[in-house]
Order: sequence, then structure tokens, then C-alpha cells
Amino acid sequence: MKVLIITGNLAYPLIKSVVADSSQNVMVHIADTQVAAFLTPKMIIKEVKTYFEDQLDDIDLILVPGLIKKGTREITKELGIPTFKGSTDGADLAMVLNLLDNIELSEDKPADKLIEEEKRKEAFKIIEDFENDAENIEKLLKKPNNIMIGKLPVGEDFPMRVLAEIANAPFLSKEALINKCQYFIDCGADMIDIGMAAGEDFSDKIPELINTLRPIVGDRPLSIDTLNANEIKVAAENGIDFVLSVDLGNQSKVVPLLKEKGIPAVLLPTNYSEGITPKTPEERVEFMNQLIKDTDGLKYVADLILDPVNSASIVESIIACKDFHNINKAPIFFGVGNVTELMDADSGGVNVLLAGIGMELGVSILFTPEESGKTRGSVYELSTASKMMFLAKHRKSIPKDLGINLVAFKDKHKRNDIIVNELDGIPQAKLSKPLRFVRDKAGSFKINVDYGTTVSESRIIATHFKKNNADLVIVGKNAKEIYEEIIKKELVTRMEHAAYLGSELQKAEIAMITGKEYVQDFELFKNPDQFKN
Repeated sequence: MKVLIITGNLAYPLIKSVVADSSQNVMVHIADTQVAAFLTPKMIIKEVKTYFEDQLDDIDLILVPGLIKKGTREITKELGIPTFKGSTDGADLAMVLNLLDNIELSEDKPADKLIEEEKRKEAFKIIEDFENDAENIEKLLKKPNNIMIGKLPVGEDFPMRVLAEIANAPFLSKEALINKCQYFIDCGADMIDIGMAAGEDFSDKIPELINTLRPIVGDRPLSIDTLNANEIKVAAENGIDFVLSVDLGNQSKVVPLLKEKGIPAVLLPTNYSEGITPKTPEERVEFMNQLIKDTDGLKYVADLILDPVNSASIVESIIACKDFHNINKAPIFFGVGNVTELMDADSGGVNVLLAGIGMELGVSILFTPEESGKTRGSVYELSTASKMMFLAKHRKSIPKDLGINLVAFKDKHKRNDIIVNELDGIPQAKLSKPLRFVRDKAGSFKINVDYGTTVSESRIIATHFKKNNADLVIVGKNAKEIYEEIIKKELVTRMEHAAYLGSELQKAEIAMITGKEYVQDFELFKNPDQFKN
């Protein structure tokens, strides 16, 4: 196949190098523009007619820059040659060329985005087909490392299930309880946990908590997190699906009822009633084996207790999981929130790494609350990480290029089409002194972000002030909606004010998407230079 690639001056060296080894017959043409993204269909038609008039019958396909604003239908119609958008980044063109026979290119969407979409669809289909294969699930449930919790199959042969904890549930209003539960479900939680208050007895509130949440969780299992025997008994009598937790201190009081009801429980190698907590991996495994023996016949998930970094020892706790799994293939519980909540770092990378470690250890349940700003989004992150690890395990590959990823604030590829040396000879503006502040006669704005339970429910609020009195509120889902309304209503008259508003509104939109706190006139992200000596 003979492929003509149209690009600009700046991108040409990169494009030429990345397509050099392509199996396709490729020609690269430099159009009369510095930046390839500035090309229009009319400009491309003119270029091709001017330079390839005698070769049109030999060209099978034209690829234009993925970042051009308009589609390519006009080019195809005028030249009679199928014309599609290439990749947004020239560095990905080699991948596009290698997959030409396997993908259907688009006149409107960049090729690399199509490839990502296809990979994503394929990834979710693999998981969906697995989850819907009733015959295979029935066979897998006969193995000792898999159990049913409610209507959900759980175990090493299934994707790690994400259990999201509604912390301090007895203290929440009914509305807050429902909103928190729905938020976790929207984020991908497989199970919802009712987090009780340590050292308290709220047995009387449990029936209402379960009745409130049951319609929201649907077929998902509902669990309760308490060591209080009275609370466990009330929950068991009111239809709870799963109990966190049973240990050597409360097991004699609750296990008979749990066995009678067929309710599985998390087993802890502790005796909190007597203040006994094992430290070494050997002690944890020994205590766990004793508890399994004492609760014989109870369906269980083993929690060897994942410790925070530099506490008892995260390494020792991971070794305990490994040692236990070597002798017992029962499902394992991983309290990921123990690590993320007690570490001052963004949760995304920590969660995916712990999910990867969990997958290797045979973990079945990933447990987390979202109790701090730095861990907001953990349920979504663990849900995505679980899928990534299941696919990697299924494909026997590393968790890379799976079609699903948790790359949120950095890109897998850096754009290389702007080459500084090629800007030589172009005059460079010298930075002048900051502009003197002059108040806009049209008024001023106070910008806020109203964070919903999800990004789609969040919004930007711009309040207009005239002579220090609020006279108008503009609400929008993104910066563009707000600034277009400001322009339409002629609420800005100075260029520097317009530029300022554009900058602040974009910051507000980024904050809304990322969950960062937005405060007008303050930076969203810390400057890396402040960490230098």
C-alpha cells in the first residue's frame, strides 16, 4: 500500500524518522506551514494537487495530522483518495502504519485515539465475557480459593473485588449515607461496607443502615465492619452478606450464628479484646491457622493485616500473606486503605502498585475508604487497577498497553514535534514588566468550584460583582461555557482582565476534574523547585 503523509516543517524530521522502517510504502510531504495542526482541508488539497498531480492514481491512502480541526471528507471527495486523520503525536505514526490492516481509520478522530478505544473495548469485553460465563464460574467455585459472597463470586480466579467502606456510617444522615454509597458504586465498587465506630455499640442503628443501603447496592454484597459481637449478631439477623471481622476474641460469640446463616467473614489473626496483635509473619500465620481451626466450617477470607509503611512493617505483612498463601489457597483480604491513608502521597500510583502486589499474592478483596483528600478517587483507582491486573494475568503479560490504564497526570508519550533548533531565526519576545492593575469598569468576578460526588455533577460558579455588589451568577460545566457567557453579556472590557479570567476559569476546570482544591489567585500545583535545597 502506498501511503502519503502530510505534515508541517516542525514535525517533518520526527515523522521522517519514525516511518523509516515501516512495512508500508510511505511518502512524507512537507506542506507550506510550520505547524502541521494549522493545516486545513483546502490547504491539503492544494498541496497534493500541486506536488502529486501525476501520482494521484498510485496513492492508496493519505494520512493528515491528527490535530487538524476539520474532518477529511472534503479531501477524499476532491482527490478521490481515501484520506484519514493520523495520530495526534507524530511519534505514534509508526504504530498506526503497522496496524493499518487491522483498524478502521476515521475522517474525524485521530488514529491513535481509535486504537486506544479499540483496545479499551477489547479489554472490557474480555472481562465481561469472563464474568458472564456461568458454566466457568460454577466450575471455578468448586476450587478452595473461591467462594460466593452474596451473589458475587470472589477469589483468586476472579478479578480482585473492590470493597468500599462508608466510614463512621452510624454518624451519617440518611441522605449522606445514600450519596456516599451511590458515589462508590459509580466509581466501580463491587461491594459496599458499613463502617461502624470502634469501641461503641450502635446495634440499634444497624437495621436502618442495612434497609437504607440495600436498595442502593442492588445485587452487590453489603458488609459490616465491626468486632463488636452484638453488632455482628444484629447485622446477621438483618440480612448482612459479609462480616468484617472475626478474630480470636469474638469468634465464640458470633461464629455459630454466622455458620447457621451461611454468612462469610473476614478472619483476623488477632485477639483485640485482650490487646493481642501478632507482629512477625510466622506469628500472623500461626494465629490465622488457629482461628481457621477454631471456626471450622465457616466460609472465610483471610486478612493477614497489611501494615502502613514504616509502622510494624509493610514488608513483613506482605511476607505473611505470601507464607499463608503457600499453605492455604483461601481468599485473601488486602486493606489497601491502611497504606494510602497513612502516606502523604497521591493515591493513584500507590493503589495500582498495591493491586499488582496483591494480584501476585493471590489477593481476592481490595478494601479502602476515602477519608482524606489525597485518597479521594481510591475506589475508582482500585477498580481500574483490579481490571488491569486481571487482564495482565489473563494475557500473561506485564500491566502495560492493556487498553485500560491509570495514567492520569502524565502522558505515556511526550510530544516531540516542536524542535527548538528549528525556531532559530524567529524573533523572540522579551518578557516585560507586569501590567499595572486597572479595575475593569464592567465589574469583577469571584470564581468557585462546586464539587459534586462525581465530576459530571460538579460545576464552576462565576459570581459577577458591580461596585462590590453581586448582581449575576453564571454556572457552567467547563471554562468555555462560562467565558462565552461573559463575552455574550459584555461583562469584560479589558484585555488583561479577559486573559486573567480565562486563566482562572481553566484552573477551576482542572481542579474540578482532578479533585484539587481551587482557590482563586492561588496556584493549583506545588512548584517542584520548592523541594530543592
